[in-house]
Amino acid sequence: MPAITVDNLLQLPRVTAPDDAAARAVKSITTAPRGFEGEGFPVRRAFQGVDLADLDPFIHLDQMGEVEYAPGEPKGTSWHPHRGFETVTYIIDGTFEHQDSTGGGGVITNGDTQWMTAGSGLLHIERPPEDLVVSGGLFHGFQLWVNLPKAHKMMDPRYQDIRGGDVRLLTSHDGGALVRLIAGELDGTKGPGITHTPITMAHLTIEPGAEVRLPWNPAFNALAYVLGGSGTVGDSRAPIRTGQLATFRREGDVLVVTADEAQESRTPRMDVLVLGGEPIQEPIAWHGPFVMNTRGELVKAFEDFQAGRLGVIPNTPHPGLGGDSRQDGRTN
Repeated sequence: MPAITVDNLLQLPRVTAPDDAAARAVKSITTAPRGFEGEGFPVRRAFQGVDLADLDPFIHLDQMGEVEYAPGEPKGTSWHPHRGFETVTYIIDGTFEHQDSTGGGGVITNGDTQWMTAGSGLLHIERPPEDLVVSGGLFHGFQLWVNLPKAHKMMDPRYQDIRGGDVRLLTSHDGGALVRLIAGELDGTKGPGITHTPITMAHLTIEPGAEVRLPWNPAFNALAYVLGGSGTVGDSRAPIRTGQLATFRREGDVLVVTADEAQESRTPRMDVLVLGGEPIQEPIAWHGPFVMNTRGELVKAFEDFQAGRLGVIPNTPHPGLGGDSRQDGRTN
């Protein structure tokens, strides 16, 4: 898992490990079932089976891969709509192209993040570049859905392309882990992602046997999803491994994640996605690509999509991307 790394962790700013702060207890650990998305690329559904109240303000998380594609196998999605939330796509290994009906788009690769605020609605496509389809290769990343509060659900769509080099790099108190801060604030350091809903998102790579104690906003919920490797969570040292999600109780202001001394050769370190945010605490009406507050708003979203009011597919691709011959966003 390369993403963005450094040769000497001890040269990075260190995250404070408060000695007198209470660690959050583990509430649950669930295992993500496997499935397929888009045109058939493999995913783990990280949030499946977890109460939305424990996830708020997050809605959905897919771990994409890790998969070694043979030539001709890489897959993406067809054009599809979104309204009412934000998608955050983070690439660890491989390359993805993205484009939308507002003219946004680009290419993201190792360590890059594409942050799309769907807001009032748009059409979107994600796919591997042609050269990756031809050659095959390693692909790994995740896509997170962040809910928007009612006041922002119909805002104008926007993009943030966060390059891997813009991510804030920190290390744990003893230099045993690399912390990539993508969005939000951690121990006084701010990540580059600009969020409408206050959240913190970080990708941790933890050396075997190392423990990370992250100071955590007491107003935020807390989640830890293991992208690779094995270890424990909480001071109770509850075991956790690849493809499992830990939810934490709200009491306490420190998160504890510890990597096992022995890791598998294919995952020599423990990689963990740590998430937290301020709960929105509003009703959720969610179906497919739309996340609204009421059933009536959900019906209206589908009607707008069917009528082509969420945008049209561009006649020409975003510079550097492949084309698409379809002209509008209606379904038959």
